[in-house]
Amino acid sequence: MRDGSALATLRRQPWHPAEQMRRQLGRSVRQMFNDPGRGEAPVIPSADALFAPDTPIRMVHADVTSMMVGGVAALLLQMLHPHALQGVLDHSDFRHDLDRRLRRTARFVAVTTYGPAADAARAIERVNAIHRHINGTLPDGTPYSATDPATLAWVHLAEAWSFLNAYVTLVRPDMPGGEQDEYYRQFAVLARLLGAAPVPESRAQAAELMAAMRPALSAGPAPRQVAQVVLNHRGSTISAMAQPVLTQAAVDLLPPFARTMLGLRSSPLPAISTRLATRMLGGTIRWALRPA
Repeated sequence: MRDGSALATLRRQPWHPAEQMRRQLGRSVRQMFNDPGRGEAPVIPSADALFAPDTPIRMVHADVTSMMVGGVAALLLQMLHPHALQGVLDHSDFRHDLDRRLRRTARFVAVTTYGPAADAARAIERVNAIHRHINGTLPDGTPYSATDPATLAWVHLAEAWSFLNAYVTLVRPDMPGGEQDEYYRQFAVLARLLGAAPVPESRAQAAELMAAMRPALSAGPAPRQVAQVVLNHRGSTISAMAQPVLTQAAVDLLPPFARTMLGLRSSPLPAISTRLATRMLGGTIRWALRPA
């Protein structure tokens, strides 16, 4: 036992190749959520956060791998809403800077989940201020606005459903139903502060709202093109080998109707194979992010 302990200590020395690789990978992963060029650093959990420690929203949002999978799935779902899609097409440069868009979303989730309540309030107000300037018309002349409560409701539902289901699928399949419902109740606090309505507070309400909003969704060339941009993107912050695993897991996570509308197929491999590969990747990322 002493020999094993000594070997483990040796591998954690800064000069050891394994430790150097771990730190390099850790820096790469952290850059997905923080832009050092803008002075951003990882969000430190605050005693004054909106949500208490060890509650469902903090547990779900803490797992990096499932949040990456859920984030991709959420973006794909959001693009099925014509108003959300047109807002992205008209007011962002996501095709050329997808990493930045994903980083901003991840940063917002971290600040509002773990940061001091005052920081969360400022982050929410910044987003609301941006939304007030995002408006236009659809190709058929229908006006859209990023402050529309129903559009915001779909954006929120896509995120809440995707984040939670990725966590349950990849991390904690035995998460009690009561905790899953509490996650929806907690996330609803943020959704309402952003102007979304209606907002689900349970799994049952989420399922009802998703069914009720399906007639507002649209399949067609535009959302399918955006989906291909997202799924074929190869960022600079994690290896090209990891991203296909994450994106396929995201596609597998989507509701069947969404895959059909986007022209996507679930993995030909058994579901357990994709989950195993994603869980192995998650273990590697957690190893990379552990304190030195």
